[in-house]
Amino acid sequence: MNLTLKVWRQNGPSDEGRMVTYKVEDVSPDMSFLEMLDVLNERLILEGDDPVAFDHDCREGICGMCGMVINGVAHGEQRATTTCQLHMRHFKDGDEVTIEPWRAAPFPVVKDLVVDRSSFDRIIQAGGFISVPAGSAPDAHSVPVKKEDADAAFDAATCIGCGACVAACPNGSASLFTAAKITHLGLLPQGQPERDSRAKAMVEQMDLEGFGGCTNTGECTAVCPKGIPLDTIARMNADYLKASK
Repeated sequence: MNLTLKVWRQNGPSDEGRMVTYKVEDVSPDMSFLEMLDVLNERLILEGDDPVAFDHDCREGICGMCGMVINGVAHGEQRATTTCQLHMRHFKDGDEVTIEPWRAAPFPVVKDLVVDRSSFDRIIQAGGFISVPAGSAPDAHSVPVKKEDADAAFDAATCIGCGACVAACPNGSASLFTAAKITHLGLLPQGQPERDSRAKAMVEQMDLEGFGGCTNTGECTAVCPKGIPLDTIARMNADYLKASK
């Protein structure tokens, strides 16, 4: 298939960006979206042009590195799918595809489609850990966990930190990400000693980074490639209110 790509090009954080149009021909429906961009970049390099910069790593939907707004939707229109797992069979010959970086003040553009997501790292550093005594591993099943809690904690732990929730939110909120990182520890026995202080520290760091507040629009969970539910934010808010008393 042949496609027309409108790609955001920006040399650096302080430079003015622009949309640039490219034609891509003979795209296989079996290619991933990133492989299609690889084909474009190979042609640009051969022509002596600067290739389009974009984040990627595992290309298996696990690491959370890839991320771009495709036709106005974070990761594209396929539900529960990361950009690297989006395949060209979902597009048609002659389609025009717009590709942009995440849009949020705490995610400044580094170059083209690459953004700086180190604000997420600082939120994790504020409290996304548990303090445990050193020593040998405990015996299996020595600490019982309710199945409902284990399932909810696992669901929250699937967050890959891609930032799609922020890109989709009209407020630029990181509440779904932060809530997932708080919840997957706070529901387990090992995370109880620091549950309140963790929620307070991480929410306050999220605010310091400049992310907006949550107004329960639900755009975040709609584009989350792991389908993390909106009630995760409610659990975070409950923990934060308890810690703030």
